[in-house]
Amino acid sequence: MNYEKMKRLTISFFIHLFLILVSLSCLFPLWWAFASSLKTQETVFNDLSLFPKNPHWENYFYAWTKADFGLYFLNSLFYTAVVVVGVILFSSMAAYAFSRLRFRGKNFLFLVIISTMMIPIPGSFIALYALLTKLRLVDTQLGYILPQINGGLALGIFLLKTFFDDLPKELEDSARIDGCGRFRVYWHIALPLARPAIAVLAIFNILAVWNEFFLSNLILSDKKLMPLQRGLMVFQGAHITQYPLLMAGIVITVLPVLAVYLLLQKHIIKGITAGAVKG
Repeated sequence: MNYEKMKRLTISFFIHLFLILVSLSCLFPLWWAFASSLKTQETVFNDLSLFPKNPHWENYFYAWTKADFGLYFLNSLFYTAVVVVGVILFSSMAAYAFSRLRFRGKNFLFLVIISTMMIPIPGSFIALYALLTKLRLVDTQLGYILPQINGGLALGIFLLKTFFDDLPKELEDSARIDGCGRFRVYWHIALPLARPAIAVLAIFNILAVWNEFFLSNLILSDKKLMPLQRGLMVFQGAHITQYPLLMAGIVITVLPVLAVYLLLQKHIIKGITAGAVKG
């Protein structure tokens, strides 16, 4: 084994070792929360083991039922599904129009939409609350969903327009020759081909909606409408000493996001690298 090969292997070893240590440091808090959720209130601070000898799985049942995490979980699931579908549907139609249609002021309108990404969301809360109050949408599901769909459109339009611009127009021309209208070309040709970009857009919005807290804190006061993040704070305020149940709620909150990422990671990588290499 020559010196150069030995040097590359040594560098590779230390790089992978560093990445493993970073990964473990990121996973440790989640595992600590999981281990704490299986302990009792008396042992959660006294027993520092990461593998409880007598795990109390009933904590998850109590958190799901008595602490209302089941209700918060279903609310978050509903909000996430509706917002993600809405963002993908509306942004894909707008992105396809910007990519394929010709109309006056198209570039200016596109720049205006993209420029809204520079506005921090909390900076619009006062105007948003005043608007929702006039529309009588405060403390309603619709009032919580619509601002999040609107907030995800700019990124969605930018991402999908870039992807549509790189799609070969010959496929669409062939479909139009066969009698497909503009909408059918979009629905049956362009949208299926944009699945990698849609996966990236979906995971971004899933993370954003699932972890959203400030908007729900501003708009929602009814416990029956609260998502998980808001419910965690309500539970902590009412039962600040029930740490095993609180940790169980945190694990319930985190696991769906990890599952979605693991399922979509291949599409995410394809979407991020799409267009990076061109023939």
